[in-house]
Amino acid sequence: MILEDNPPAGSGRPDAHFQARTARIAVIGLGYVGLPLALALCGAGFPTTGFDIDAGKTGQLNAGRSYIRQIADARIAAAVATGRFQATSDAGALDAADAVIICVPTPLTPQREPDLGFVVATARMIRDHLRPGQLIVLESTTYPGTTEEVVRPILEETGLKSGTDFFLAYSPEREDPGNAHFSTTSIPKVVGGDGDKARALASALYGQVVSNVIPVSSARVAEATKLTENIFRSVNIALVNELKVVFDRMNIDIWEVIEAAKSKPFGYMPFYPGPGLGGHCIPIDPFYLTWKAREYEISTRFIELAGEINTMMPRYVVDRLAEALDLRQGKSLSRARILLIGVAYKKNVDDCRESPGLRLMELLRARKAEVAFHDPHIPAIPITREHPDLAGLRSIEWSPGNLAAFDAALIVTDHDQIDYEMLAQFCPLIVDTRNAMRHVDRHADRIVKA
Repeated sequence: MILEDNPPAGSGRPDAHFQARTARIAVIGLGYVGLPLALALCGAGFPTTGFDIDAGKTGQLNAGRSYIRQIADARIAAAVATGRFQATSDAGALDAADAVIICVPTPLTPQREPDLGFVVATARMIRDHLRPGQLIVLESTTYPGTTEEVVRPILEETGLKSGTDFFLAYSPEREDPGNAHFSTTSIPKVVGGDGDKARALASALYGQVVSNVIPVSSARVAEATKLTENIFRSVNIALVNELKVVFDRMNIDIWEVIEAAKSKPFGYMPFYPGPGLGGHCIPIDPFYLTWKAREYEISTRFIELAGEINTMMPRYVVDRLAEALDLRQGKSLSRARILLIGVAYKKNVDDCRESPGLRLMELLRARKAEVAFHDPHIPAIPITREHPDLAGLRSIEWSPGNLAAFDAALIVTDHDQIDYEMLAQFCPLIVDTRNAMRHVDRHADRIVKA
């Protein structure tokens, strides 16, 4: 049920200071979600405090410098210059906030169960600074019930009660880094509250910042909405990945099939295959629901099957690469030099969290191949929990000599900045998982799709 929450402003209304944009807003977690949100709040006129435990990040921001490629230094500097934005690692700044928005990571444990450690730690920090009248909003992706079952009890340890003394809501983040068509302010915002007043307050706040607010009946519905969106993508990507394997055996090009199928003006939506799932949402979010469903003795077979298919894709790609090397060069992977093109989880971003490129590098190394990578947006692989052995490996220079020195290139991420013509000219074999070489016809004999 989608609700209407558009109360008029009035001097006696608790939402009046949101509608007047005089409320101070604190955003906890200044990453790919929190930083754009903080800038949007500042741009809408709200005095905004950005909080992050990384003092290096907050120092950069206060100096007008960005650490996210999609956000220009000039945008940070402009926000600081207004006097409405400041970044801090001092939790005491939460005392002055009228609303606190939580944008912290929600990863999986090694056993693929929800890891709410960051959410719990943040809730405890807010608890220590909670005061009557504050609005607390969780944006981190999580399973239905987290806001009421995890966050609310921690905050109520103060003796203050949700819905009476403070107000608690959930509004899922919907950022899409690298998408030039949609920004924080143009993406509709789903809002659910722990009670009607919390929903109304959160709607009043977000209504000053985004183009369209979608109030729903509860925080649980809002939590489920985010999972549904990403499970939809995961399942459909798994389907097209499975079709890719089947059609390849039939010598049918899946990319040509999709182009033809999407000409149908109804009943079809194109999804595209790849080397595996990446990023902080689609590989992770479905498992939050499968874990919670077990509490209700429900098996989520469809979701888990999609996860199995998508997880299998890196091994399928490595097998295709091995076959191509053997057939075209008579060489085994154990004697080959392989160049990965792109290790970011999606095109034109500088984020390699959960990237299939990292998994592919490990699989190739396990088969004794010599592996390097080139990514114009990632100069070096950062420390990651799942792939610590790859940390510090640096992107090689893009040059004809370097390309010719490899036995094969494996296109993992189809960045626009890559010179695909040069790649086709100098690299003897190209295994393309993204259909990036579709316009390079004159070197078609060097290209294998996987």
